Amino acid sequence: MTGDDVSAGGSHEARRKYLEVILRSRLHEALDRLNPSLPSSSLEEVVQKIASYGSQSLVDGNRKMYEWIRNGVPVEVEDAEGHKSILRARVIDFEQTDANDFLAVRQFTVHGEKIRRPDIVVFVNGLPLVVFELKNPADLNADIEDAYNQIQTYQNDIEQLFIYNLLNIISDGTVARYGSLTADYGHYSPWRLINDEKAPEGMLELEVLT
Repeated sequence: MTGDDVSAGGSHEARRKYLEVILRSRLHEALDRLNPSLPSSSLEEVVQKIASYGSQSLVDGNRKMYEWIRNGVPVEVEDAEGHKSILRARVIDFEQTDANDFLAVRQFTVHGEKIRRPDIVVFVNGLPLVVFELKNPADLNADIEDAYNQIQTYQNDIEQLFIYNLLNIISDGTVARYGSLTADYGHYSPWRLINDEKAPEGMLELEVLT
């Protein structure tokens, strides 16, 4: 799916503005599936809490969002007798991965300090968890390190996208590396396993990682 598809007015994936980086409808549908006991008002509160979350430090914000993704988003719920309690709304199903919604978007437009369009953003349940930056192997003036530098530019210019980030992936079509939000270029590594077994000899790194 292209970035225009998820941004078009009136479409199922429409965002309210280009500053926003989550897909609210997909997130709300996932929350509804994963938290059947929570009322709709609580689910909407969770969506708003995730969508509007901000932090003075990108690293601190990313750490907090990771904690929510792993352990659930705290939300106050009131029962029929008026008693209030704090529950955790699940965002991702880690036990049955097929219960989650996966979407890859090309050229996902984000407005921040500047307008940027990462090559591919992978969403899980409406959250942008993975960013791909791909360079053309035929371009002698662009290599995988240029892809890394482009990721750093994105982190500066469209910081809100990386609040939710778990992995960044850089590739020139053959060589492929992955790294975390704070990893420097030297700590980006190839993915070596397929279904917990070492990948066959001769497979392209990008194919193994994908």
